[in-house]
Amino acid sequence: MEGESGQPSKEESRKVIVLMLVGPPGSGKTTFCNDVMRSARRPWVRVCQDTIANGKAGTKSQCLKSATEALKDGKSVFIDRCNLEQEQRIDFVKLGGSLVDVHALVLDLPAKLCISRSVKRTGHEGNLQGGRAAAVVNRMLQKKELPKLAEGFSRITFCQNESDVQIAVNVYSELGPQDNLPSGCFGQKKSDSKVQLGIMRFLKKVENPDKIAPENAFVVEKISDNEVTEGKEELERNLGPEISSSDVPTLAFPSISTADFQFNHEKASVIIVEEVEKFLNKVKNVRLVLVDLTHASHMLSLVRSKAAKINLDSNKFFMLVGDITRLYSEKGLRCTVIANAANWRLKAGGGGVNAAIFSAAGQALESATRECAGTLSPGRSVIVPLPPSSPLYEREGVTHVIHVLGPNMNPQRPNFLHNDYAKGCKILHESYSSLFENFGSIVSSKLATQKEKPEYGLQLSDLHDDCAGRKPNDHIPNSEQKSKREGCYQSESNKKCKGTSSASVQKGFTSNTSETAESTKKSWGSWTQVLYDTAMHPDSHKNGVIEISNDTVVLNDLYPKAKKHLLVLTRVNGLDHLADVRKEHLHLLKTMHAVALKWAKELVSADASLVFRLGYHSVPSMRQLHLHVISQDFDSTHLKNKKHWNSFNTGFFRDSLDVIEEMESCGQVTLNDEKLLSTELRCHRCRSAHPNIPRLKAHIVKCQTPFLASLLQNGRLVTGTT
Repeated sequence: MEGESGQPSKEESRKVIVLMLVGPPGSGKTTFCNDVMRSARRPWVRVCQDTIANGKAGTKSQCLKSATEALKDGKSVFIDRCNLEQEQRIDFVKLGGSLVDVHALVLDLPAKLCISRSVKRTGHEGNLQGGRAAAVVNRMLQKKELPKLAEGFSRITFCQNESDVQIAVNVYSELGPQDNLPSGCFGQKKSDSKVQLGIMRFLKKVENPDKIAPENAFVVEKISDNEVTEGKEELERNLGPEISSSDVPTLAFPSISTADFQFNHEKASVIIVEEVEKFLNKVKNVRLVLVDLTHASHMLSLVRSKAAKINLDSNKFFMLVGDITRLYSEKGLRCTVIANAANWRLKAGGGGVNAAIFSAAGQALESATRECAGTLSPGRSVIVPLPPSSPLYEREGVTHVIHVLGPNMNPQRPNFLHNDYAKGCKILHESYSSLFENFGSIVSSKLATQKEKPEYGLQLSDLHDDCAGRKPNDHIPNSEQKSKREGCYQSESNKKCKGTSSASVQKGFTSNTSETAESTKKSWGSWTQVLYDTAMHPDSHKNGVIEISNDTVVLNDLYPKAKKHLLVLTRVNGLDHLADVRKEHLHLLKTMHAVALKWAKELVSADASLVFRLGYHSVPSMRQLHLHVISQDFDSTHLKNKKHWNSFNTGFFRDSLDVIEEMESCGQVTLNDEKLLSTELRCHRCRSAHPNIPRLKAHIVKCQTPFLASLLQNGRLVTGTT
């Protein structure tokens, strides 16, 4: 069963957010709030001091009162003030507590841009516009104090450009009512570094600012030649020796799993150095670059220290502070390959490196990724060649992105390892090993294409068996890539079958084909074993099991997709899914149906409003044949996306009675294509189409249309009159 791995506490799941905007006039605070609220998945209230008093400017105390009231109503709050000094932030930080997270979003855009916006705008809420705005922005920036976590913030996001702002808009727009964001600082750069050549200096004092024309609002102090020279020298020191050389194949990679996945930094740094050393002992004339956004990076410090202790060649492995998507344009470092700390779905979105790389590479990366792979399992990586049309290819010269998924120690994220560091360290070793080997395969393939004698000391035969011979555009088969959220009794409605080839799924395969027989021999990942373990050893799972017999085990779905959602598991070893079922199992199918029907009737007798449907997923992702008993209200916070819905409301869901009938008459069961999971959202009663899950759920509550005739036939629905 799909669902979140790990169980967030009730308190955590109800946390609201105070997001404090920090930035001068013209930095885009109000625009940010409006953009998020336009498509937000959780309720937000904007508190703006310019309009707090019935549309007019008010006081800080009024803002605090309004924010407090909104938080009590369970709404998250934007504090739309400049908040550039710590003193201005203190009282709003105090709004935090066990049920409130306080975040800061620092709109640290160039002063010239903020001034330009301020002087040109009209009809501003606070009437700050025209020439006067330039002096106000100048005065505020001179007193700017960047927020720190020590002030009481749980998360601080720094935005230096419009791209950063858009990523932040996406992050907060997609944040659901029960979702939380990881703590820490994100996107901060060395703000006072003279390396930032061309930095805007504060405006000189200007007399009569109201009389200044907007086009003359900028008075910029010149940066001296000595300062430019000093900046260049610092840049060279940070980047390491021979950094401008473009003929050495270079991989830039972030620290895997140490941010959102909360892996222990000390353990991760040891693994990085060990895997780097192992790889560089096999290759010659390549470079590995560990990249982080901030000079204060704990990981860079740890890795740098450990690399120095074993005298790793700094020409071949070094650390770099910068944006991994702009290493050439901003740092002069040509990296033909960059690594992405991906999510298991290989999707854009979220935050951090993953969002930044997908955003920088554009739609081309999403399309190329879909062609290579659909999912990724922890400890594995997949090569995605970038087409020349990608902005990342055109601007930075990046030819390949390698998506890699590491172990997760965050209970709010998939594949939670419950702090099992023995397993976690093993997976992290595998992650870096797979990443570096895929980089090596790109290098070797390029050499082979150029018909040159290998100079890098890496032969494809040196790679692990699962990487040997792989071309840059090859990928690990989906059946081996599949990742899954770990936790007891997870449902599988939106996942692909580990034991079934995609080709057989697309054909609508039957259970007696040789292709299916071969598919059942494939191995299942560790995350898929939960239901199997429960069926084989139900006494070890008494907290979740509600009935045990010789043939079946019944349990509640841990992440139900409706008010009532049960699973009936067979206890027969070797029946992983419907593809394994033969005619000799007909009696077992009938037994499972009888058990499911009994429970459905008991639940209906307790609540006459319930209506149940019994069925199997055509292509489950968890091992052990199981039958779903699900109420048709679909009233659940765990039903979140199109795949969740379509796995129960398209032909992908095979009614139990139909399965029994097909087995009796044909000796085989038709299993339908997974493409059904991506079809449009339609109401299961009136069949009306809806653009998203929230709109669909709102419609379902009101829809009084009788169930489809096809469902009312043959007893497919269990009601109080059944």
